[in-house]
Amino acid sequence: LIVSNACETAQPTNFFTPITSKIDGISLESPPQPFKADALTPIKTGTAADWLALSPYAFTFPNKTDIHYDTKRQWWGESSEGINTIIQHAQANGFKIMLKPQVWIMNSWVGDFTLKNEQDWLTWEKNYQDYILNFAQIATKHQVELFCIGTEYRIAAKERPKFWAQLADTIRTFYKGELVYAANWDNYEHITFWDKVDYIGIDSYFPLCQDVCPSVNKLVKSWQPTHSKLKKLHLKYQKPILFPEFGYMSVDNTAWHHWENEKNQQQLGLNLNAQNNAFEAFFRVFWHEPWFAGGFIWKWHVKHDTAGGLHDKDYTPQNKPSSEVIKKWYAL
Repeated sequence: LIVSNACETAQPTNFFTPITSKIDGISLESPPQPFKADALTPIKTGTAADWLALSPYAFTFPNKTDIHYDTKRQWWGESSEGINTIIQHAQANGFKIMLKPQVWIMNSWVGDFTLKNEQDWLTWEKNYQDYILNFAQIATKHQVELFCIGTEYRIAAKERPKFWAQLADTIRTFYKGELVYAANWDNYEHITFWDKVDYIGIDSYFPLCQDVCPSVNKLVKSWQPTHSKLKKLHLKYQKPILFPEFGYMSVDNTAWHHWENEKNQQQLGLNLNAQNNAFEAFFRVFWHEPWFAGGFIWKWHVKHDTAGGLHDKDYTPQNKPSSEVIKKWYAL
């Protein structure tokens, strides 16, 4: 186990005026098996979160038009049956919910998904709409507060904007909650249908600083160019900015290339302080901004007692010092 200790630790600060309406969310793992409602209690006590993001997954293959969901191969928590129960568990614990169906593509990233011809695109659009409308109906049934119509479709969102606009319009004919689309951090500026949703959603894995363990102040400074761009985007569309996903691994270089960190996790040094600093800097930069709606931290596992911990390098803040940083800000 490689451990990095040379790092400035985040210090508690409360110098911003609290914004009580922030979406202070946690992304919940879609678990393989049913669980009891009290398994969600540690989220409240450990982070003071009031929102949960729930993700019923579908899967497909690169550049194929089909969308598979509710199959026997999938985990219980990814299914319609499972998500109905998880919503009930979440609501019993007092959580508000973002339902965020996501498509997982075998051995690929959904942002690279593309098709060769118009007929294939039309077939995919029908299949994707069927999948999304199934879960939008579930969101309607349970009066879920927020629904995400898509996640990180870099190419499809840019090339098929009329489809996404029409999809949002169709959902609004029966769903009375709010809508968001979750663009990836590197292509949110290419989305042209922000006027069709209530929030400009950006999965916030921005590379900020290449240092092994940058200080909070350095990270705050590194955020400034992005902060300015997001504020301008908000002013352009008059929509609040939401981060449907954000988070940091407990490793060296956690505020740099997240996708590379995921691939190289075993080779990177364990660094709990780097995770602390990254969260602290994020909150200092955004949490006081009236145009910033909040976000959902990636991610939380149902089996809390065995999740995370002081030797875990992954994203979860469970049983790590970073949960105290999150709780401090979420409790404002």
